[in-house]
Amino acid sequence: FIIGLTGNIATGKSTVLTYLATKGAHIIDADRLTHLAMAPGGPAYQPIVDEFGPTILNGDGSVNRPALGKIVFSDPSALQRLEQIVHPAVFSLAQQEIKATSASIIVIEAIKLLEARRLLTLCDEVWVVTASLETQLQRLIEQRGMVEAEARRRMAAQSPQAEKVKQAHRVIDNDGTPAQLQTQLDQIWAELEQVIENRRKDSASEVG
Repeated sequence: FIIGLTGNIATGKSTVLTYLATKGAHIIDADRLTHLAMAPGGPAYQPIVDEFGPTILNGDGSVNRPALGKIVFSDPSALQRLEQIVHPAVFSLAQQEIKATSASIIVIEAIKLLEARRLLTLCDEVWVVTASLETQLQRLIEQRGMVEAEARRRMAAQSPQAEKVKQAHRVIDNDGTPAQLQTQLDQIWAELEQVIENRRKDSASEVG
């Protein structure tokens, strides 16, 4: 059973992932796969160099992500070209990781899950972690040490939370206390176990 987990910055996705991992879920971090894809020898490395030129490389041949970021975040068409290279590579790496794990529940965490349609096709459910703008801002300032202007800029750069919620099978409200989040997750996990048990029964009856 594959869950796609997403949510905007500072909504608390990492806290939810930690909970799911302690329950035995296998976590696939799309950002980690992006790093692997863009590393020398990775499936996206040479296409990126061919597209954007050797000026985006560090002295050791690795991709200088800040230099690449300056190019793509100031030019929407460049960002689109980069995503057309990276998304298929990340999809392929995710498929490999899914095949390699024996866990019955897999969580793919991706900030751009809903934009990366290929990853979305792997998921049985989409979960969106939400928090109010005030809570996000407070967390960015207090927990990540951002100044308010930078925090607001980072928040504004992401797609609207409401649009993500529209596409969610489950919405996890992380605007309250850690105890309230824990109660929510316990309930969701119990429901998920029931869904998986029903699937097993259906599979067994089909085989029978």
